[in-house]
Amino acid sequence: MEDVGIEMSHYHYYSKRPRDTGRRYTIEVQIRGIYVKLISAPGIFSARKLDKGTEVLLKYMIIEDGWRILDLGCGYGVIGIVAAKLAPRGYVILTDINKLAVKLARENLKLNDIHNAEVREGDLYEPVRGEKFNAILCNPPISAGLDVCYRVIDEAPQYLERGGLLQLVARHNKGGRRLMERMLQVFGNCDVVGSEAGYRVYVSRKE
Repeated sequence: MEDVGIEMSHYHYYSKRPRDTGRRYTIEVQIRGIYVKLISAPGIFSARKLDKGTEVLLKYMIIEDGWRILDLGCGYGVIGIVAAKLAPRGYVILTDINKLAVKLARENLKLNDIHNAEVREGDLYEPVRGEKFNAILCNPPISAGLDVCYRVIDEAPQYLERGGLLQLVARHNKGGRRLMERMLQVFGNCDVVGSEAGYRVYVSRKE
């Protein structure tokens, strides 16, 4: 699969191989009654602190125990880790094209004693070909271009079980409106399940 519009520069968080400076940051997150400690680094999205969009997704994402969950473009892994804690009898797969993100996400699974999850390296859905999930979670990389974000939506149905949910977060006036329109086109439905600080969590269900 071609990396459409993704590997643009060595320092972008959506590039395959950002330069690892060796510097590390510690991030602590307390959300939905869950405490998570994370190691991050330059070259990872929102490396120094939890970004607002991800925080809003974490607050409002729909998770049920026993689900198979995909954290698409996982970065250092916070969404997948919180999902794994919310669904202890479920299973979470985290994916990212960024080698450093994959390395750190694996370290963060161990750091948080997560045993019902794994991290795979690859472009978008490439690492989970042929698999299906009850939920796909993503804070899409708007700065990588709408074409990449549209691929997240367009390809999602083939990776969702019937009744499965695609859950995205974005700033409504900075790309989110277009993503919502695309979700409506692809799925025939899209609900806003949470909104905060200009960010909205959009959910489409595979009928």
